[in-house]
Amino acid sequence: MYLSPRHSEIIQMAKDHGRVLVDDLATHFNVTPQTIRKDLNDLCDQRLLSRIHGGALFPSGIENMEYEARRKIAAEEKEAIGRAAARLIPDNASLFINIGTTTESVSKALLDHAGLMVITNNINVANRMRIYPSIEVVIAGGVVRGSDGGVVGEAAVDFIRQFKVDYAVIGASAIDHDGALLDFDFREVKVAQAIIANARHVILVSDQTKFERTAPVRIGHLSQVNTFITDRCGIPSVRKICQEAEVQLIETSLS
Repeated sequence: MYLSPRHSEIIQMAKDHGRVLVDDLATHFNVTPQTIRKDLNDLCDQRLLSRIHGGALFPSGIENMEYEARRKIAAEEKEAIGRAAARLIPDNASLFINIGTTTESVSKALLDHAGLMVITNNINVANRMRIYPSIEVVIAGGVVRGSDGGVVGEAAVDFIRQFKVDYAVIGASAIDHDGALLDFDFREVKVAQAIIANARHVILVSDQTKFERTAPVRIGHLSQVNTFITDRCGIPSVRKICQEAEVQLIETSLS
């Protein structure tokens, strides 16, 4: 398959950063936004990229993209989602915080809370919160993924099952339009399922790019959570599921 030098560079940029935006590419290549939109449409037609509003994602249906690339995707939106989630969690609460870049944003927004007990299988979360004396951090044992510091496996599942907490903050690599919550690593999914089963109030945090992605392993269903916080939900079927299952839907772009 022949690719022009510009197309090749666009794909490499998408692979490095997780997504590319029309305006940024137009500036980078000194061409019009219309030219970039045509480039992206051509690349998406060849299934080399996946179109999203204002740009395109590097697609990956069986393997997640690199941690640093995921962290950069929708970074401002994740910060806003993190703040919204933190507002729901009172002082002196117990909670799980799962693996993920958006859940890490929640942990950052919780640093001004007092009396929290945080149980996590995310080394990045534990490392950020451990230095705050008003927050007790408990970290799960198990296999540590070198790619992102997530702790996974049966030992982590058994550890999580020892607790019953007030809140759980979870993420997902993809959200299907039928409400399925999806991920890439079956070992991580088992931990997430244990977290959902052992929390009184489950908060799902995810930006809208997750509606454009797919992953092979099922975590659960949107109807199993109590609150879903995203920057924007433009999928009618997902809004309907939230309404029918009485899931509180919070869209940070509207607040």
